[in-house]
Amino acid sequence: MIFRSVPTLLLVSRALALILLTALSLVGPFVSSAQAVEPVQISRDDTALDLTATTEIYTGRGEAFQVSTAPGTDGIVRRIEVRATNPGHEGDWAVFALANVSEEQIDRVIVAPHFRLVRSKLFWPDLGSKRILSITPSEGFALDRQPSEEADVFRITLNPGSVVTFVAELATPELPQIYLWEPDAYKDTVNAFTLYRGIVLGIAGLLAVFLTILFVVKGTSMLPATAALAWAVLGYICVDFGFLSKLISITAGDERIWRAGTEVSLAVGLVVFLFTYLSLNRWHAHLSYATLAWILGLGLLFGVAIYDPPIAAGIARISFALTASAGIILIAYLGFNRYDRAILLVPAWALILVWLFGAWMTVTGRLDNDIIQPALGGGLVLIVLLIGFTVMQHAFAGGAYQQGLFSDLERQSLALTGSGDTVWDWDVARDRVVTIPDISTQLGLSPGVMHGPARNWLPRLHPDDRDRFRATLDVLLEHRRGRLNHQFRVRAEDGHYHWLAIRARPVLGANGEIIRCVGTIVDITEQRNSVDRLLQDALHDNLTGLPNRQVFLDRLQSVLSIAGSSETVRPTVLAIDIDRYKQVNDALGIAAGDNILVALSRRLRRILKPQDTLARLSGDQFGLILLSERDPAKVADFADAVSKAITVPINFANREIILTASIGLVSCLDPQQDAASLLNDAELAMYRAKKAGGNRVEPFRPAFRSMGTDRLQMETDLRRAIDRKELSLVYQPIVRLSDAEIAGFEALMRWEHPKRGSISPEEFIPVAEQSGLISQLGAFAFDKAASDLMDWQLQTGDLPIFVSVNLSSAQLLNNELYNDVRAVLSKTRCEPHKLKFELTESVVMENAEQARLVLNKLREAGLGLALDDFGTGYSSLAYLTRFPFDTIKIDKALVRDSSDKRTVLLRSVISMALEMEMQVVAEGIETEEDAIELGRMGCQFGQSYLFGPPIGCDSVLRLLKERFPLMKRA
Repeated sequence: MIFRSVPTLLLVSRALALILLTALSLVGPFVSSAQAVEPVQISRDDTALDLTATTEIYTGRGEAFQVSTAPGTDGIVRRIEVRATNPGHEGDWAVFALANVSEEQIDRVIVAPHFRLVRSKLFWPDLGSKRILSITPSEGFALDRQPSEEADVFRITLNPGSVVTFVAELATPELPQIYLWEPDAYKDTVNAFTLYRGIVLGIAGLLAVFLTILFVVKGTSMLPATAALAWAVLGYICVDFGFLSKLISITAGDERIWRAGTEVSLAVGLVVFLFTYLSLNRWHAHLSYATLAWILGLGLLFGVAIYDPPIAAGIARISFALTASAGIILIAYLGFNRYDRAILLVPAWALILVWLFGAWMTVTGRLDNDIIQPALGGGLVLIVLLIGFTVMQHAFAGGAYQQGLFSDLERQSLALTGSGDTVWDWDVARDRVVTIPDISTQLGLSPGVMHGPARNWLPRLHPDDRDRFRATLDVLLEHRRGRLNHQFRVRAEDGHYHWLAIRARPVLGANGEIIRCVGTIVDITEQRNSVDRLLQDALHDNLTGLPNRQVFLDRLQSVLSIAGSSETVRPTVLAIDIDRYKQVNDALGIAAGDNILVALSRRLRRILKPQDTLARLSGDQFGLILLSERDPAKVADFADAVSKAITVPINFANREIILTASIGLVSCLDPQQDAASLLNDAELAMYRAKKAGGNRVEPFRPAFRSMGTDRLQMETDLRRAIDRKELSLVYQPIVRLSDAEIAGFEALMRWEHPKRGSISPEEFIPVAEQSGLISQLGAFAFDKAASDLMDWQLQTGDLPIFVSVNLSSAQLLNNELYNDVRAVLSKTRCEPHKLKFELTESVVMENAEQARLVLNKLREAGLGLALDDFGTGYSSLAYLTRFPFDTIKIDKALVRDSSDKRTVLLRSVISMALEMEMQVVAEGIETEEDAIELGRMGCQFGQSYLFGPPIGCDSVLRLLKERFPLMKRA
């Protein structure tokens, strides 16, 4: 700091003052200045003085500040200049002066509290901060700061008769209060407040723990809400009383966040308690939604408190006040309705209102003393204590003394009210119907419309129910006994019909006549609609609304019954299957596929006549019963019209989708044929059309039935083939292109049928895949290949060869594949690295994630993995990085390609594989020149009939003995 003073001589001082004023006029634009202040006179008897009113605040004056001092004992006003000690100083200063009018030296402390609830404001409140950075007196050195976590405390010493001006460097523009305390009195005051705060904190902590324990023991919903409010109060007074800073180290900025957070928690706790205690969800559903929205909004304030604590605290204070105001209305309303909880909450809520009024007067400055803030904290604890007592009355209320309070009539009345049913009372003598509560309002009618004579109900009833309703009442009156149990429809004001169910019993008079009929009436519209929907779903497709397969067969059987006695009825059945529908689902999603099916069903409906029937038989398969046409030529034209209607493009999501259909057609020629067989014939024709490429109409021919029978017979024979040892393996050599030496074999399956002879794999493998036998065939192939390999090695020695076995998708998706492979390896004692699995890209694509997991386990077991048919299909390079393949087999179509780009493609594929340290096998090599060229490109192996056809196990053994004579055992 820089201090400037004048000599004590009057003449020199005046001269220097004149010079100083001149200098100030020159540097005025750069240095802020202030006028002299009036000193506060203090004596030895003054224990505490409030300097807030006499302290002058200067904001935005820069880092250098000049002020005129208070006149000294000699009456001279001096000028001093003070410079900021903190680089982040905002230029805010405070000035006050003290005069020691006693004849003794006086020690005092200057105290500026960090936070005061007084005048903290309701909107954008002042949540506390470090107030004074330093204090510089007009004479002497800067004051020493005394340790304190709740206030800025500086110790001063005033000489007898001295007048000292103090300049305080402020951390914020606000200085809520500044005191001058006698040190011992200040210490005693702090100790007294500390004792008070400790007592209040202890009570609040015990109360929060006690309510939490009660919640654990009792478990009613009121207790956790009350406990949450108690913990919120405890958190608030922990921060307000400075106890939090004793537990954790927090800065002044962090304390503002904590203070705002606790005020938000207070607001949330009060809302939750009011909602839970009064069970507001019982009174109106919208109150639940409003409360939930209120709580969620307050919950967002916890995040706001981190970035802008004043805004969060201001909104929380407003919310607290609004909750208290809303509580007044709710408690008054529910109290007048004799709700006991609301009545018992009146004392506690009155105390909340008193506390809220005191808090409002405090934050606005109407109450200004040191006691009000701790008193408000204690008031919060008192409020929670009173609320706790109120809640405990309900939590532990009840018991044996409540039994027997209700008569049988009251129990019946309560049960009827609780069921929600409407009382239906028909005064027969006066012919007047009354419903309690009034059912007219439930139907949207004016109150009392459904009251009056029973005949007034008839115009509102459904026309089909009027006679039955009138007859039911007449029978009841005539027989004078029985019960009324009737269901009927009543038209509401909006035109919709409501299903009502009346259950009542007659009341007989002294003369034996019915004088009243009393019971209940219930709206069963939802139940009836549910039953109708179940019936609809049982008979119709819930997506398109078309009849399902069962209804289709029933109608077809009915038509066939009529056709047997009428020559004019000759039905034609069409089975329609959408081609490539699965690809549409995979590309656009199931929702898009459903929309497309709905669009197609609407198109087909438009070309039908009333006597025709369209049904959805399965996912993308429709059935059609054609009765409107009998002429074969017109039936064929109709089938073509169906096909053209399906091929019309469909616009979906800015895309044009064109679909085709495979249609099977059969006309009824034998009236004795049943519906199931006729539909089966149409489906056989449809499958024939699909097998021929789709997008065609295929009339049924009897020969189609034998095809299906042959397929079933083949499946039956294939199931027995393994046990009868009709299946075998042949091995096609795989050679090294560098020296034409055998490097391994690919195992291929063969089937020698006892009657049909050799059956090609292209014929029986698809049957095995569709029938689920492919897993058994795959397990057989792997077991046989491993056994044959071990037999060769036993007779020829350890050979540097491998055997590849094809792996199907069914095996790959089988969770037991890894265990089966380990079992085979353990049984045959075959080395894993001499066996390879070959997979195509289509097999991997069916379930990529499952395939990756299984293949990784197989690779870890030591088996080789080859990607077969590379160069066809997708040929995605992602497979080579995601899956642990160590070999790729280039498809023969790419090897035999005669285009100019063949060499470039082959060289690229081989180079890529070599860079990835993978082996390459070329399939379908036709000439030695191709083999030499591929070898120069880096391809290691080749497989084709050029190097040898598939041969049996014994032939392989002889070949190995010839090619590896030195490997034979002695």
